[in-house]
Amino acid sequence: MSHHTPSRHLPDTEREVDTAAADPADDGTEPAAVTEEAASAETEPRDSSDTATDVAAPATAQEHDRWRGWRAWRGWRARHPGAARALSVGATVLAGALVVVALLLPNRIERIEFASFVRIPAEGVLLAGLLLALPPRPRRIMAVVSGLFLGLVTVLKFVDMGFYQVLARPFDLVLDWILIENATDFLRETFGRTGQVLAVIGVIVLFVAVLVLTTLAVVRLTNLMVRHRPVAARTTLILGTAWITCMTLGVQIGTVPIATKGNAEFLGNRVEQVRAGLKDARVFQKQAAVDAFAKTPPDQLLTGLRGKDVLFTFIESYGRVAIDDPAMAKQTDAVLKEGTGRLKAAGFESRSGWLQSPVTGAGSWLAHSTFLSGLWIKNQQRYRSLTTSDRMTLTNYFGKTGAWRTVGIVPGVRRAWPEGKYFGLDHIYDSEHLGYHGPYFSWTPVPDQFSMEAFQRLEHGKKNREPIMAEIILASSHNPWSPIAHMIDWEDLGDGSVFHRIKKEGTDPTEVWKDPEKVRTEYRKAIEYSIRSLTEWVERYGDEDTVLVFLGDHQPVPTVTAGDTGKDVPVTIVAHDKKVLDRVADWGWSDGLKPAPDAPRWGMDKFRDRFMTAYGPQG
Repeated sequence: MSHHTPSRHLPDTEREVDTAAADPADDGTEPAAVTEEAASAETEPRDSSDTATDVAAPATAQEHDRWRGWRAWRGWRARHPGAARALSVGATVLAGALVVVALLLPNRIERIEFASFVRIPAEGVLLAGLLLALPPRPRRIMAVVSGLFLGLVTVLKFVDMGFYQVLARPFDLVLDWILIENATDFLRETFGRTGQVLAVIGVIVLFVAVLVLTTLAVVRLTNLMVRHRPVAARTTLILGTAWITCMTLGVQIGTVPIATKGNAEFLGNRVEQVRAGLKDARVFQKQAAVDAFAKTPPDQLLTGLRGKDVLFTFIESYGRVAIDDPAMAKQTDAVLKEGTGRLKAAGFESRSGWLQSPVTGAGSWLAHSTFLSGLWIKNQQRYRSLTTSDRMTLTNYFGKTGAWRTVGIVPGVRRAWPEGKYFGLDHIYDSEHLGYHGPYFSWTPVPDQFSMEAFQRLEHGKKNREPIMAEIILASSHNPWSPIAHMIDWEDLGDGSVFHRIKKEGTDPTEVWKDPEKVRTEYRKAIEYSIRSLTEWVERYGDEDTVLVFLGDHQPVPTVTAGDTGKDVPVTIVAHDKKVLDRVADWGWSDGLKPAPDAPRWGMDKFRDRFMTAYGPQG
């Protein structure tokens, strides 16, 4: 015996229904089996494929549960019509606000202002028109796909915000994925394992929430437009006309244009970025094949430095802001003047200029490899290509001569570093091989003063040794600059245990980073500590054969630079032998440790060839 009710055939035309009669979720979904009354209140228009033939009773346990939930909800709504309507209206308003924010959200924090969210987005107007024009089934698919895509674009904007805050540039969809691992490592080393886990969980939850909420919001608004098609069509037409008018006349609120196609431009830039990233590998390969010194005989390389100990030292995050920013200039200037005076008293002279780093905020390894290779290493793809090639670096050329023992002091390295072999160093001392038994200072494994003393103990201070070329990377001025070490008597360094007490006296990074001015103050102090560690080492251990080249690798994060996107870093040559500095007299660098504002400024990739030319046979 059949239990089916007679079929009800619905017309193919769309019908408007009262919003109070629709499910407050308004998402177009219903349980598998519905009553005849529910079918008559269906909000979606039907085409021939949607025409109902029967309305079946629940056939499975799952359908039965959905049926009971539907009935319970309808019952509650019938008993509390006011609350149901308020809930429906509130959900719709929130959905609309979410979609508007997602469409108009800038991808940089400093651009977020009220005027940014009272614009007319071309993409929103076009999407509304398309959804109204589509048949029911394609429209539902389009609504879901559009919601997901809008969510992904919103997530990408959030990621961009983070990258601009740290690297002063947007996220690269092709080349930047490796930096995610670096970011999680930084969180662990700065805020501990718990902080890292909580941050990662928070990011994942936010990602999923954005995708789900934008999808539900677009579906809800689509259903609302369908139920009120004439009003929605007129509104879309009015907004489209207003957009064209405002775009033509250039109408603005302050400096913000009312008519915008920001998402189209945003996505267009990303597509172009991806294309450029894919093409860059071929461009870089051609650049790397050109080396002016590749065929120079070893006995003709770096002849002007034979018998000298040459130290190439990077000071982490030592950027131009530390010298030029009014809030830091006075204190930094005092440290540089003091260092210049003390070195001069010890018989050393110095010259300083500016280099432009390929990065800002982070990415030290890209700056180091640019300086040493003479190539512009601006992204991870280039770095990988470089370190798997036979391109000669400055350190390789020193080793090629056979006149120097080449060593690396890299306290920031605390795991396997296979790329280290590429730089041709005879021996590398990482954080585990400097003899340090003190605490980490947030990210920094070894304080700079101890690193320099370890270099003296392990290499420079040995008797009857051959000349040394050393690459030294000082890490105390690495973000987050809290807590930081301070200078102590060199005789008291011991095995580094003394730094346990010094760390306890330092600041807490979680407190410091609540106030940008505190961050800037701690940054300045960290730079001062690094400079003092280096200059005091030269004063204490340097001799007539010591040649020091030290520089910053990149500018600090925008929190410190206060939005300045410049990439200049100071570079200095210190030497006891006057002939060493005479060879670079035509460079026009400033006397002392502080470069003048108008001192020459080169790309960091130009230094290798200029240096090797100056200290070659014709220098």
